[in-house]
Amino acid sequence: MLKWMQVLWPSFMVAGLAEAVFFTVIDPQELYLFGEPVHYSLIATYSIGFFGFWLVGAGSSLLTLFFQRSAAELNRRA
Repeated sequence: MLKWMQVLWPSFMVAGLAEAVFFTVIDPQELYLFGEPVHYSLIATYSIGFFGFWLVGAGSSLLTLFFQRSAAELNRRA
């Protein structure tokens, strides 16, 4: 459980900050996806953006935990 908290909490914080910065600079009503304008509500756009940023942050945190494993952990037989 501790490992999950070490991944999800920092990525949650980063997602909140990234969303605030991103949507301060970019108007959600002017977003385009594959050349077509996005026709979602503001709340849906903010939610999708937040979860997207959260996934990217969680992936980064997971990679950090993966690369912090010691040689003993890597060479241990299951």
